Amino acid sequence: MKTSPSSSVLQDELLQTMASHGGVRNFAASSVLINEEDENDALFILLSGRVKVFGASSQGREVIYNTLGPGEYFGEMSLDGGPRSASVMTLEPCTCVVVPGAKVRDFLASHPDFALHLVHKLIGLVRRATDSVKSLALDDVYSRVVRLLNEKAHDEDGRRVVADRLTQREIADHVGSSREMISRIFTQLVQGGYIAVEDRRIFILKKLPAGW
Repeated sequence: MKTSPSSSVLQDELLQTMASHGGVRNFAASSVLINEEDENDALFILLSGRVKVFGASSQGREVIYNTLGPGEYFGEMSLDGGPRSASVMTLEPCTCVVVPGAKVRDFLASHPDFALHLVHKLIGLVRRATDSVKSLALDDVYSRVVRLLNEKAHDEDGRRVVADRLTQREIADHVGSSREMISRIFTQLVQGGYIAVEDRRIFILKKLPAGW
């Protein structure tokens, strides 16, 4: 890709080639890029920023399916011609390559390797959905919170830190709970010396207990 910022972000050559068929667009924080049930079929490749993929009820309650960052893409679920299965909103200012659905389908026809790339991603989504349903059915809220924190944590300067700056509202939406319940759990974890919250960053100070 010539003179494109995506070449430094997209390490996968197939995604780089795919991105060359779209246009770069900038979006402000809290912009809705996709609405559930929309009929459009564009594919978005994220160059910078973060987005959340979520569903919402008519009462305004949300459940977050996933958060995505640079180098990832979304919107592929509508390539079958059906409506969008989830909404997507920016969590911060974002830059995306937007590829029209017709060009994506042409690209799939001429680059069968990308079809395998897409299959692998969809398998990952199904696995994640299966795990989420199992967790919602069998685990309590505390166990779901621990699982989320452990999944998102990484080592940084000798400390274990959750990569995303998650608010308690966002954590509640991830695990299917209320913000008040998350607040109580966090208060207990902080008081027990298990976590610390600094500038919206969650640090895991020691192994989180399996139950509370």
